[in-house]
Amino acid sequence: MALEWVVLGYAAAAEAVMVLLLTIPGLGPLRKGLVAVIRNLLKPFLSIVPFCLFLFMDIYWKYENRPTCDFADSCTPTEHLRHQKSIMKSQRNMLLIVTALVFYWLLYSVTQLVVKIDQLNSRVEKLKNKD
Repeated sequence: MALEWVVLGYAAAAEAVMVLLLTIPGLGPLRKGLVAVIRNLLKPFLSIVPFCLFLFMDIYWKYENRPTCDFADSCTPTEHLRHQKSIMKSQRNMLLIVTALVFYWLLYSVTQLVVKIDQLNSRVEKLKNKD
């Protein structure tokens, strides 16, 4: 199952880099190309949403079917340690899922705002040239 988490981590990192590139000031000439590339990548990156839901269901299933070590006498120290590691890994993975979804939402929102700003700037230029 580690490969899924690596793929999700790389996707979240790619989304973060794209958001940073869109929001860095001073990239005027490159911005149109970046916007075009990112708008074309938004549809393939939408597959992150069902992928995250699948991984969330996997975490939930593991949580529901894990052995319980609630009492000190019910588990050996090794089982207790394994149980604690499993809980920490699940929390880390859930944080990664939330991060990937938030970065996708940010990327989508920022891209739409940049496109809207470009459209409004072109309208302003048309109105200035008309007068």
